[in-house]
Amino acid sequence: MAEAKTTTTTRWWRGAAIYQVYVRSFADGNGDGVGDLQGLLRKLPYIAELGIDAIWLNPWYPSPMADGGYDVADYRAIEPLFGSLVEAEKLIDEAHALGIKIIIDIVPNHCSDQHPWFLQAIAEGPDSPARELFWFRPGKGEDGSEPPNDWQSRFGGPAWSRSTNPDGTAGDWYLHLYSPEQPDFNWTNRKVHDEFDDILRFWLDRGVDGFRIDVADGLVKEDGLPDLDGRTPEPLPFSDQDGVHEIYRHWRRIADEYPGERIFVGEMWLPDPERFARYLREDELHSAFNFDFLGCPWDAAALRGVIDDTLAAHAPVGAPPTWVLSNHDVTRHVTRYGRADTSFDFGDRQHLATTDFELGTRRARAAALLTTSLPGGVYVYQGEELGLWEVENLPDELREDPVWVRSGHTDRGRDGCRIPIPWGGSEPPFEFGDGTAWLPQPEEWSDFTAEVEAADPDSMLSLYRTALRLRRTEEALGDGDLTWLDLGPGVLAFTRSPGFACVVNLSPDPVPLPDHAGVLLTSDPLHDGALPSDTAAWLRLA
Repeated sequence: MAEAKTTTTTRWWRGAAIYQVYVRSFADGNGDGVGDLQGLLRKLPYIAELGIDAIWLNPWYPSPMADGGYDVADYRAIEPLFGSLVEAEKLIDEAHALGIKIIIDIVPNHCSDQHPWFLQAIAEGPDSPARELFWFRPGKGEDGSEPPNDWQSRFGGPAWSRSTNPDGTAGDWYLHLYSPEQPDFNWTNRKVHDEFDDILRFWLDRGVDGFRIDVADGLVKEDGLPDLDGRTPEPLPFSDQDGVHEIYRHWRRIADEYPGERIFVGEMWLPDPERFARYLREDELHSAFNFDFLGCPWDAAALRGVIDDTLAAHAPVGAPPTWVLSNHDVTRHVTRYGRADTSFDFGDRQHLATTDFELGTRRARAAALLTTSLPGGVYVYQGEELGLWEVENLPDELREDPVWVRSGHTDRGRDGCRIPIPWGGSEPPFEFGDGTAWLPQPEEWSDFTAEVEAADPDSMLSLYRTALRLRRTEEALGDGDLTWLDLGPGVLAFTRSPGFACVVNLSPDPVPLPDHAGVLLTSDPLHDGALPSDTAAWLRLA
């Protein structure tokens, strides 16, 4: 593994390359068809060789898996399907020995309906103090048969479900911004604050290096839980309320008590860049996902606009931006970039849209060089380094994403980006494990296994390994800034000091490279010294 450029031991997160592991689909160590910590432990050398600074793991807690583990039943234990707390501690230790930090998901907006608090609230009925830990409210109408307000779940349908009293009668309604199996916590209750303080310390004491905060904008709700009445107020009454910031200031003080600079990464889908940046003030979160960039179409002007807006929004608070192309919630970018409409929107995932996979792969290779050369941190979602695409032809009976059910089977959901990773061999399960994988892999992935790509110097995996190795050794890359170059319409080009340039050709015609530049890396071969369409190059400036 390449030596990292000299840095201080702190502020590692400002330019880190972070690899997202969806545990259930990464590697199966015990042959039950489900990814687990034992499998991840075995693959740590692969992640280290890739050139990764940290791993972010999706929720590994005990869960009924109503929403892929984001319905947490116990925040201080490991889901038995994945392993044990002993294995989690071993993973942290072995990752640290390889120079890799560990970031875990924390889910503070909601829990599972199997969480002890919620079970107690249901069992004890309307007068239970446990109900004050959630948002129980009487329904509207004479018989209380209508939801308390008109909020809608982000998974479709009402954001309220009616409980059943211990005597079997219909009871109050409870709020769930996601599935009914995910009741929202009531953060006006001091006990909720104290509980999460203790959860943070539980994992920090075990050596985790940070937390990715799920639905970071959603914890505080507007007083009175007002109806929307068809309006789209900003901020929404269940998102980005001002009171959320004091929660994160308090969390930051807890993290700052620990050595090695433990960090918080926020997940916020917010339309206002200035309000987004408020979460990144010096005493709050360290960084947050840049979803505007992820959803941006493959267009030079649009991409430059998002990059400029991102840098401008982060500059006043001194925070590093992050760059991400795919994750466990969105359509893989090899598929998106091969469509006529290359943008991403949760409102229309364009399921089964015509896709040119050769074009999508070409653009994905160029996008890899773009993201890894921009100022700040970069996230790599497992499998994108192999060039995997969205699997859209899953049998309906195998779909597990609650979006599929809540949408009335109109939205195929997120299962297609969560297909288990192909490691080797010529047929499924491609050495994912000894048993049949929990979701089926396409037979075509036989040419996209890590084993095949590691032996091919022109593969996507080889491109990522080279780019991430150079990112560690090039002084210009990681944290910092950029200066734009004008190489014509349809071309993204910028320099970073000292002596580095990135050129991405999104125009239909080849683009000549500067005569004084030496080529460090290209996403695809040059033609007569020119950069072909949908190709990127890293240059050494004289």
